[in-house]
Amino acid sequence: MQDHLHANLAEVLGRVEKAARRARRDPDDIKLVAVSKTHPAEVLQQAIEIGITTFGENKVQEAESKIKAVGRLRAEWHLIGHLQSNKARKAVQLFDVIHSIDSIDLAARLERICVEENRPRLPIFVQVDLAREETKSGVPEDGLSALVDHLSVPGRLSFEGLMILPPYFENPEDARPFFRRLRAIRDDLASRGAFARDVGGLSMGMSHDFEIAIEEGATVIRVGTAIFGARSSVEEAI
Repeated sequence: MQDHLHANLAEVLGRVEKAARRARRDPDDIKLVAVSKTHPAEVLQQAIEIGITTFGENKVQEAESKIKAVGRLRAEWHLIGHLQSNKARKAVQLFDVIHSIDSIDLAARLERICVEENRPRLPIFVQVDLAREETKSGVPEDGLSALVDHLSVPGRLSFEGLMILPPYFENPEDARPFFRRLRAIRDDLASRGAFARDVGGLSMGMSHDFEIAIEEGATVIRVGTAIFGARSSVEEAI
């Protein structure tokens, strides 16, 4: 299994480098989050041994047992799935970064919990819903301004950038307009000093479209299938 992971990782990193070079970007500016949902702690242990340092999990409950087994400090842990309000405290305790902030209510709850848990800083991305798909979360574009204004008040949440989960397309090129639009939104917000860091990050791109996302400016890609192997459904194949 470890040899398989090593070969897959090498292929992914090679594709990242080529896509970055096409876009005249530095591959080192792109962070790889290995999406480890549904994979057991034993597989994550092997992934760490071959050099993977950052994992993405969709569900707080599933992640909790794996983080305990693997070790909280052995890797960086990102929550990339929808966060239910009743799981917010556990998410604050477990994750280094949360990619799926989609409402003022959730942001306010996380801020309050950070204070209660004595956590000085929690990096977050705001998930933007550009396609308005009923099955996916995210703040609609016309609601983004109010959420950004809320995050502009100094506090424990560190607004790092924007995230998108576009519709699945057989042809990855069809996702390009969504990535391009998110970059334009990011650029506008950055020009107004909205982010904790000057430019602001873009969490976008999965196994089937991360090269397109890199060409459109992704700073964080979330790749699971291309590293760990195919899952049983298209919806899982990120």
